[in-house]
Amino acid sequence: MKLSEELKYRGFVAETTVKNIEDLDAKKHSFYLGADPSADSLTIGNLAALMMAACFIRHGYKPYLLVGGATGQIGDPKENSERELKSLEEVSHNKECITEQFRRIVKADDLTIVDNYDWFREIKYLDFLREVGKSFSMTQLLDRQFVQNRIGEGGAGISYAEFSYTLIQGYDFLHLYRKYGVDLQICGADQYGNASSGIHLIRRMENAEANVWSTPLVIDPVSGKKFGKSEGNAVWLAGSDNGGGNFTSMFDFYQFWINQADEAVENLLKIYTTYEPDEIESVMVEQKKAPEARVAQKMLARGVTEVVHGKELTDEVILLTEQLFSREKNDIDIDVAKKLLPNVEKSENILEGLVKTGLAKSKSEARKFIKGKAVSLNNEKITDENAVLKKTGILKKGKNKFAVVV
Repeated sequence: MKLSEELKYRGFVAETTVKNIEDLDAKKHSFYLGADPSADSLTIGNLAALMMAACFIRHGYKPYLLVGGATGQIGDPKENSERELKSLEEVSHNKECITEQFRRIVKADDLTIVDNYDWFREIKYLDFLREVGKSFSMTQLLDRQFVQNRIGEGGAGISYAEFSYTLIQGYDFLHLYRKYGVDLQICGADQYGNASSGIHLIRRMENAEANVWSTPLVIDPVSGKKFGKSEGNAVWLAGSDNGGGNFTSMFDFYQFWINQADEAVENLLKIYTTYEPDEIESVMVEQKKAPEARVAQKMLARGVTEVVHGKELTDEVILLTEQLFSREKNDIDIDVAKKLLPNVEKSENILEGLVKTGLAKSKSEARKFIKGKAVSLNNEKITDENAVLKKTGILKKGKNKFAVVV
């Protein structure tokens, strides 16, 4: 299967400046994909773009992954409000975490990771205005959709810092073109406008051609919202607490995928796994014959979890899942469960324990769960909201939310 065919098959086609998709098959380009360190973990929304990057890499493209140490200090403009500025220490921590995830997920022998702070810290403000600011008209910038949303009637307004973000991202593309010969940027569809700024600069200042290729944002078929942290439904790629609290336990990560709706599973298999088309088509035939067996969801959950967390941990997650949902609870491996589930220490108050492990959003919600007899430890119901966790074992809320008392 050619690159152009695989991009179409997996649904990695949105807005692009590439005139003929088959041109991607003829010449192997150097491309870059960027991410701002606005949190200390990427999400499954970011993962879709990483899977697209892996697709380009499989077809011989040279990858550059950019972690925005400079742009992260400003923040990618949101559609409806100003981003909260991160401290330099927070940006640095986030950058390290995201870089580790990049390397783990996008496996490539010739992967180069760059940080735009490395070149922006050397640029003087007046030089930037003369070289880059002069290359854009205000009309061109004001026409951007996110700017219109922010300055239009009822909009929240926009700071000069966020307004200038697109110039900074455009300069990233120009810099990578000049230094490494990168002539293709890949991104999510929401970044297409910012990415186009780089094309404009390369054309104007280098008299050269560059292109942008974007992939559609992945929409949750149940909520109708995109997969991402800004929508409040983030599924994080970090599988344990990485110092900032943005993580999704590996068990919950696996459960998220295995609980996907029948109508969504085929598209998600194409986007989020590396299974070949014949493997996906074969499992979908089986799925349609016996949807209650959920073979496609199981294949999806295994495939995505292996991409993000590796085969060994995925095998452990699958085994733990079987143990937790079996009728016999005595054979659960607590040491494995500690790695894959949220932990709370013995001697903790039950309300605090439920909140710390994410089984409840607040103490008041925790009280409701206890009152409704929805909480148990080692299959024994907890009915006292003042109870202290005295035993190690499996803490459970409802039918499918678990944590470990250690």
